Amino acid sequence: MTVQVVIKPNTYFDSVSLMSLSTKANQIEGVEQAIIAMGTEMNKEVIRNVGLMTPEVEEAKNSDLMIVVKAVNDEQCESAFVSINELLTKKNTSKSKSQVKYSTITSAAQSIPEANLAIIAVNGAYAPREARKALENDLHVMMFSDNVSIEDEIELKNLAHEKGLLMMGPDCGTAIIGNVALCFANAVRKGNIGIVGASGTGSQEVSVRIHEFGGGITQLIGTGGRDLSEEVGGIMMLDGIKALEEDEATKVIVLVSKPPASSVEEKVLAQIKQCKKPVVVWFVGGDEEKVTKAGGHFAKMSKEAALKAVLLAGADESKLNKRALNIPLIEEVRTKLKPEQKYIRGLFSGGTLCDEAMHAAMEKFDNVYSNIQRDPHYRLKDVKVSQEHTFIDFGDDQFTQGKPHPMIDPSTRIERFNQEAKDPSVGVIVMDFVLGYGAHEDPVGAMLPAMIEAKQNAELEGRHLEIVGYVLGTELDRQDIEEQVNKLLAAGVTHASSSQNAGLLAREFVVKGE
Repeated sequence: MTVQVVIKPNTYFDSVSLMSLSTKANQIEGVEQAIIAMGTEMNKEVIRNVGLMTPEVEEAKNSDLMIVVKAVNDEQCESAFVSINELLTKKNTSKSKSQVKYSTITSAAQSIPEANLAIIAVNGAYAPREARKALENDLHVMMFSDNVSIEDEIELKNLAHEKGLLMMGPDCGTAIIGNVALCFANAVRKGNIGIVGASGTGSQEVSVRIHEFGGGITQLIGTGGRDLSEEVGGIMMLDGIKALEEDEATKVIVLVSKPPASSVEEKVLAQIKQCKKPVVVWFVGGDEEKVTKAGGHFAKMSKEAALKAVLLAGADESKLNKRALNIPLIEEVRTKLKPEQKYIRGLFSGGTLCDEAMHAAMEKFDNVYSNIQRDPHYRLKDVKVSQEHTFIDFGDDQFTQGKPHPMIDPSTRIERFNQEAKDPSVGVIVMDFVLGYGAHEDPVGAMLPAMIEAKQNAELEGRHLEIVGYVLGTELDRQDIEEQVNKLLAAGVTHASSSQNAGLLAREFVVKGE
């Protein structure tokens, strides 16, 4: 193996672009590993951890672009660098055709007085400074950047609150503002339902289900995953509720989050009680009595949240296809699984989709483990080793340090899938495939060879391997959702019509084994 490094001084690319470029670089023939990143200490640490550190990387400055390639030989390395340079040139050329470059946020704001929102996607060490500049220039902020201190988050959100601006993030990956999808989001129709979400894929799922039920979205305001923590206090969700309440186009509000801190939940419920518009609350694992007492409309799962929202917005329930679970299919799969095939393995790119499926399993089983379990007793001791029923969020920080998000690069999940498919105690593997802006061009296609081979190998061993796949997307997304679903079906994969149904099907398939 050969490792070669190229340092491009004072060459900046935002983190979203670098994730995409790294994914494409790792697909180049002969490349075992490629890292394209800015020369920050955090990125150097990632390179050091995977054994690719060189003196050139050590000396790189924060403003330098690092390209590190490990390939089978010198010739393949050199060929890879040619391809990577073509990708970089293509990226710069496409930008120059459609974008005007400004050296600072302040100069951009002054040059484009009609602009009212800035997306921050720089290294977390610099993101607060840039967000502060945007807020001071009266711009709403969506901060895609993560690795931002909680102290900076609180300070920025308080500043935004004082100025009547949105401060979405840090680590906010999904928003739809003014019918424009930002970062990871799906193409959905415009309508009269607004969403405030502390979860990216959870908010995507609700927006997609609303679209499927014939409804549409006014705004989808992301808050960042820590907003409902004790420390932050739900500043952005509270402001988001107020903003949607004041928005004439919004008739119904939906709140989406993993379980909030108790004190913050009380604040949110108090805000709901004062709100003049109906509010649907989907907090994964939430308390129906608390929500109902506050005047909200409780939803236990994502599809239920979307259904309640469209009904409150005026939809005719008799005309909606609710896509009930296929009971005959459940019975059929149960008969195929051997008694020892007792366990579910959930391999997810979306954190809240993982959480939803995990909670569905927890209703029937008490041996459910995960890297995102809140109960430390059921938190995986080693994320590389599954225990009984296991649900993995591959978008969690422990999997994405120095690597693209699994919605862009599925390689880590494919490796884990191959491992789980060989386990004779596994009856069901359940996975999500996320479409939309920013996501992989063909997420099902990338996983397809592994799924086909796994099912064939299981059959040769005399066992049935049930795979449940859910495609999160709409017919308006740039990826062809019908084509994605057909690929699953052709491979013998059971297609779930929603995140909710995916979790319920996986659970019900293995109930007989307990």
